[in-house]
Amino acid sequence: MYEEFINKLFKRNSKNYSAFPNKKQAEQFIDDLFEFLFLPNNIQQKTVPHIANRLSSLKIQFFNLLYNVVGDEKRTNEFVEKFFGSIPQIYGFLIEDAEAILQFDPASESLEEILVAYPGFYATAVYRLSHELYGYNIPILPRLLSEYAHNKTGIDIHPGATIGHPFFIDHGTGIVIGETTVIGNNVKIYQGVTLGALSVAKELSESKRHPTIEDNVIIYAGSTILGGETVVGRDSIIGGNVWLTSSVPSNSVVYHKSEITVKDMLPGDELILNWVI
Repeated sequence: MYEEFINKLFKRNSKNYSAFPNKKQAEQFIDDLFEFLFLPNNIQQKTVPHIANRLSSLKIQFFNLLYNVVGDEKRTNEFVEKFFGSIPQIYGFLIEDAEAILQFDPASESLEEILVAYPGFYATAVYRLSHELYGYNIPILPRLLSEYAHNKTGIDIHPGATIGHPFFIDHGTGIVIGETTVIGNNVKIYQGVTLGALSVAKELSESKRHPTIEDNVIIYAGSTILGGETVVGRDSIIGGNVWLTSSVPSNSVVYHKSEITVKDMLPGDELILNWVI
């Protein structure tokens, strides 16, 4: 039995996984790129020659990572140049994202604090970079990067989602944004929000399964919005703990109504509360 398992494992591991990226290289690259863009840690890194040299090094690093996936030198070089050619625009979007956090989060004190310490910004940055690669139809690597950010931040954004700018994640833990989600500009999302599918049937993999969130929408903590035909109209507010599976028009306020009773403690209430707990 054990020998049979060893032979099976050897046979599987001997296959040539031509499109399988190196996980550690991928994680190192995305962190190095994030640091290059946002976290210069000494004065030398702020000089123009150093920045140019560091950019060249990152291109080589990315080529080595991508070549394992693409397997063709010419195509790999084309992807490298295309990806790094997109970075100025992505960087601009990310600065907008950070500035939106600074503007609306009363706990934020500086742009630098957001770049260094905010998990929502890190998750958004990795999303925007992996989304670019997703558009090249490069297998596995975009998901590898997004899952690395998911592991570090607790924020799960599929690289196939379409997200406008600026985009503001506050706190962020437990957020899930599905593959076919479309999010407009100036949207704010709080912790525990799910933008998901009504069904996980495999035959629906090519269809739009996740909701559309239009411009200037705020979605508060714990809300769940499901379905590919579900549209949240622009300038709407979705309150905390809402469960939504149908569209709402623009300028809507949607909230979950619950009842909390506060009263004086009466004899016997303590026993009842202990039993409920």
